[in-house]
Amino acid sequence: MDRDMTAGNITSGLLKFAFPLMAGNVLQQFYNLADTFIVGRVLGPDALAAVGSSYTLMTFLTSIIIGLCMGSSAYFAMQYGKKDYQHLRQGIFLSFLLIFLFTLTLNLCAFLFLHWIIGILQIPSELQKMTADYLLCIFAGISATFLYNFFANLMRAVGNSLIPLIFLGVSVILNILLDILFVMAFRWDIRGAAIATVISQFASGIGIACYCHFFCPMLRVHREHMRWNGRILKEIFSLSFLTCLQQSVMNFGILMIQGLVNSFGTTIMAAFAAAVKIDTLAYMPVQDFGNAFSTFTAQNYGAGKTDRIRKGIKSSILCILAFCTAVSLAVCLFAQDLMGVFIAQENMEVIQVGVRYLRIEAAFYFGIGILFMLYGYYRAIEKPGMSVLLTLCSLGTRVVLAYLLSDIPTLGVSGIWISIPIGWILADMAGISYYLVAKVKTR
Repeated sequence: MDRDMTAGNITSGLLKFAFPLMAGNVLQQFYNLADTFIVGRVLGPDALAAVGSSYTLMTFLTSIIIGLCMGSSAYFAMQYGKKDYQHLRQGIFLSFLLIFLFTLTLNLCAFLFLHWIIGILQIPSELQKMTADYLLCIFAGISATFLYNFFANLMRAVGNSLIPLIFLGVSVILNILLDILFVMAFRWDIRGAAIATVISQFASGIGIACYCHFFCPMLRVHREHMRWNGRILKEIFSLSFLTCLQQSVMNFGILMIQGLVNSFGTTIMAAFAAAVKIDTLAYMPVQDFGNAFSTFTAQNYGAGKTDRIRKGIKSSILCILAFCTAVSLAVCLFAQDLMGVFIAQENMEVIQVGVRYLRIEAAFYFGIGILFMLYGYYRAIEKPGMSVLLTLCSLGTRVVLAYLLSDIPTLGVSGIWISIPIGWILADMAGISYYLVAKVKTR
């Protein structure tokens, strides 16, 4: 069901829209979590380390596509808020064409430069062939990632967050069943996990594209909409490019952290591979709440309801702080049990490294919660460049400090973990300061 977020109760409207987003992103993590669980338990720590490094690389590549789709969805939400359906349909056609061509180029580059990328990531020589085998299969699913994220973001822009969740849920179940079949029954090793992920991704991508075409007439593009419009394309490109840049910079920084983690050896790699999945699942709901807030802001920005946006900011901050407090306590208390889900008890050294990582990060989840909200806000009010600057602040600090602090003997790898929340908090301070200054200037 489409949801007009320019009217009605703000908090309940945000939460009703955000809950399917949260559930959907948790499900999306199961694409890789299923691989992590089965690979870690069946194939062992070496295979888990290979999957973990691959996950970070794929997150970087898909973040480029997701950023483009998210930027376009901000345009869609604004046109929906204005009730300008003609420009909405033209925007759908132009953005689909733009992002599809970019996806094909990215896919080709990923295949051509695979071995060079593996070398940059400092993956140990004994894991390089295994990682290459996994990535060669996974790269085949990049176009499926585009299909799902484009149409999922389109539907969310008009307030429908339930349908993307349904298609994602079906594909996750398929992914888990195929993981069991290919890895445990057929013994296809690490490539089986990759093939299972690709098949399930195509199921969700093609499925939601067909649903949009056949069941959403308002979003259906006709021949008269398939024409060049430089003004619309320029606006979409600006939003999409800068959001893409923000997402890719964020994940490139994480990729650099992964390279530093890899230099500490297989034990640290395996711990990081498992712990980062838990960490991502823990704060993923606030990322989705930030995206829900972005849709809310974009619709109201398009409708010219600035007072409603300000009220939404207050409601969102309270929701984020409440959620982050609860999740932080849960992760800190149950860190060892959570690591034990992915790592067998005999690998206690790996578990302990992961526990330390989780407890450091969890203590500061409020920092990343506020940061996601700031990203969504600036994207929705057509200031995606500010989101890029906040990302550079967060990631730049994180990367520099990670290399500096990890070089201190008394800290070692813990220096990497400590640098992450420092980056979040500094970016929060910058984003809030800019908001307050800009607000004063506009009075």
